[in-house]
Amino acid sequence: MTENLQRAFEDIVHAIQEGRAKEGLTSEQARTLLSYLDVHPDALLDVFALARLISLHKDKRPRPFTCGIINAKSGRCSEDCVFCAQSAHYRTASPVYPLADAAALMERALLLAEHRVDYMGIVISGAGPAARDLETICEAVARITERTGIKLCASLGIISAEQAAMLKQAGLTSYHHNLETSRSFYPEICTTHSIALREQTVVNARAAGLRMCCCGIFGLGESWEHRLELSETLRELDVDALPVNFLRPHPGTPLEHAPKLPPREALTIVALLRLMHPRRDVLICGGRAYNLGRWENMIFAAGANGVMVGDYLVCKNNPLEQDLEMLATLGLR
Repeated sequence: MTENLQRAFEDIVHAIQEGRAKEGLTSEQARTLLSYLDVHPDALLDVFALARLISLHKDKRPRPFTCGIINAKSGRCSEDCVFCAQSAHYRTASPVYPLADAAALMERALLLAEHRVDYMGIVISGAGPAARDLETICEAVARITERTGIKLCASLGIISAEQAAMLKQAGLTSYHHNLETSRSFYPEICTTHSIALREQTVVNARAAGLRMCCCGIFGLGESWEHRLELSETLRELDVDALPVNFLRPHPGTPLEHAPKLPPREALTIVALLRLMHPRRDVLICGGRAYNLGRWENMIFAAGANGVMVGDYLVCKNNPLEQDLEMLATLGLR
């Protein structure tokens, strides 16, 4: 490695080991790293080794946490996010149904708890929750929390400070709300609401005492500069966990013909996020199997310390048991 890059690596590793580093690599250091990888592609395993070292130092244990979700309300979303199969602006094969009842939410929670999954995410479509839906979800959260030991997360769209407080009081542990992409690229992705509204939701959830799970989708046509800009915004918002999604194009959406991210590029994104956010959780969510294929178990070598298991929102992922078997095979479960 070049002397400058070696020095940057040593500085960040020493700072983390000594407990001095509240932040990781700067955007400028990340650019240097990307330039070096362009010239020396064989150095990628060295980058992975550093990312893995930082991940292990963060958790002091090798076992990644797991998260499963339930698509509790699907379709007919009023927003025009160009990647989303649930948007009412596009004709897709996405299922459409109202909010699941409390019994269905409990059934999913019991299944995930039986398989020792750490988190369950309740996800609904739409710009934000209707009052009746929020009341139903809060009641279900309280019942599930009382009956199971699983931690509960919700992804309900844009919420107010008052709504965030209601969820926290009901027993919710985390709130998930991605920015999707950088501030400068966001107008290319959505025009029906601003990224400022999304950022305010992050602020509202954190103010209520909820663990904030926030990152984006990669493979939307964004550049590396957009990715670094998003990373800096996440640092500015002081989020707790970075859920990394890779685009899986859906027929009928404007991005239906978007190419897959090469596995090398996708894994480099994971490693850079770990290097830039050494004290945060980095978990791999949607599009993992589609974009990474046989390389999906490399996410942990690249610095991830969490993974979504089982099905996604509107498409099949690996079966839950297969994901758990992968973790067991790697000695991570």
